[in-house]
Amino acid sequence: MTQKKNYPLLRYISIFFLVFGIFVRLIQYVSNRSLWYDEASLALNIVNRSYLELLGPLDYDQAAPPGFLWIEKLFVQLLGNNEYVLRLFPLIVGIISIFAFYQFAQRYSSTLAAPIAIALFACLESTIYYATEVKQYGVDLMGTLILSLLLIPLRDRVFGKRQILFLSLVGAIFIWLSHPAIFVLSGIELSSWLSAPARKRQSIILNRLPIYLVWLLSFAVLFFLSINVSANNPRLQYSWGASYPDAPWDVVWLFDSFGRFFYTPLSFFSITDGIALFAFVCGCVAYYRTNRTNLLFLASPFLTTLLASYLHKYPFRDRLVFFLAPPTLLFIAEGVVFLLTRFQRRYKYVIILGIIVLIALVIPPSIRASQLVFTPEVKEETVPVLEYVKSHQQPGDMLYIHRGARSQFLYYAEKFGYREGDYILGGFLMPKKEDNREPWVRFTGDIEKLRGKERVWLVFRAKYKESKKFSSYLDRIGKQLDFFSQRIDSAIQPCMFVYLYDFSGSP
Repeated sequence: MTQKKNYPLLRYISIFFLVFGIFVRLIQYVSNRSLWYDEASLALNIVNRSYLELLGPLDYDQAAPPGFLWIEKLFVQLLGNNEYVLRLFPLIVGIISIFAFYQFAQRYSSTLAAPIAIALFACLESTIYYATEVKQYGVDLMGTLILSLLLIPLRDRVFGKRQILFLSLVGAIFIWLSHPAIFVLSGIELSSWLSAPARKRQSIILNRLPIYLVWLLSFAVLFFLSINVSANNPRLQYSWGASYPDAPWDVVWLFDSFGRFFYTPLSFFSITDGIALFAFVCGCVAYYRTNRTNLLFLASPFLTTLLASYLHKYPFRDRLVFFLAPPTLLFIAEGVVFLLTRFQRRYKYVIILGIIVLIALVIPPSIRASQLVFTPEVKEETVPVLEYVKSHQQPGDMLYIHRGARSQFLYYAEKFGYREGDYILGGFLMPKKEDNREPWVRFTGDIEKLRGKERVWLVFRAKYKESKKFSSYLDRIGKQLDFFSQRIDSAIQPCMFVYLYDFSGSP
């Protein structure tokens, strides 16, 4: 990895995937899918709160960095309140990230590994998806890339006053834009201390103390104004409670969390998550043999994040660790090259294994990304459901919104001409198990209020199996007159449904 050879074909492949990655993201953006539950919940906070109020605990059990929320708020005020505007900043960030990752791969991986890493970054479902979602995870990813590109090359330098001021401001700003930026900053700087020559280590630390003080001050203010308040949300605590290890020696949790990481958020599906993990380990070995300094810097955000998780301060799980994707993809790509080249003299059969690993990791996401060009991804399509209701609603019809669909409906209500009093918001979720008596009584009591009404539209968000249980219950107290769903083909992903029922015969 220390010597770079010039292979024009590999460079053209890298550029092709860079352009293709941008194209796919633009297609996803232009398709303008409906906001799904999490997006709509965060969008309601962005639209309805002031800049100062966005510092406090957010409604609908949401949490996001204030800097991200403020930029979204500014875009909405300047350009209007719609899906395109809300997704514009994530799209810009996603495109910047592709260019940044191109540089990242060229700089910190071998010539053969760079196009593999770039192809994965361009085509993986998660990197495409988070570039067009109204959430902060794409900004987290960009933060890892920008901070790494800025700080790693300066690892053993003593800064002048302008550099100190610039890096202080950049770090302080990213801390407000991305919660995990603090792990990237601290990991890179700790690696700088460890990799610096012993004679320069003290001078480097003393030289950078003003930078560290600014970063710490920025994080402290953010923590007391925003993070600490959000962390005290009991529902958020409950949702991430299982993401922490039970004890410092909980190795089972470590292996389980790290194994899950390749499935979600990285989106290596089926057996390819195990193949990706295998390639990752091979990549770590390759870096250890050829460039231990790069290994230290690329692995450092993992180590600081795991430390925070063991301290129960940050969950190492799902989309919250999406920001670790860039170094992970370099390790995976380097692992593939390691299998293809390291054993070609003595164990030629390993090359076959390397080819299989390469095909298994690169081809499926490339095919999936190509399909997205013609069939952009949809998730929970609220707009077609509400359009159907609006076009078929008759005077006097009642409109009931199940609690699971509340955020989407409240975001789109005004756009479809609904005002408070035109609808009923359900207060309780349907329990997943019918024998869970108390929640079931609360839920059915919510629906019982509709008995005697002739035409009631019920907007519902659930998985297919849950929707069948819901309609089964409704059939016992009324007669189904109509049904519509934009999408009903997933047993895992929730969908939006609307039912029209006649409860007039129900006493």
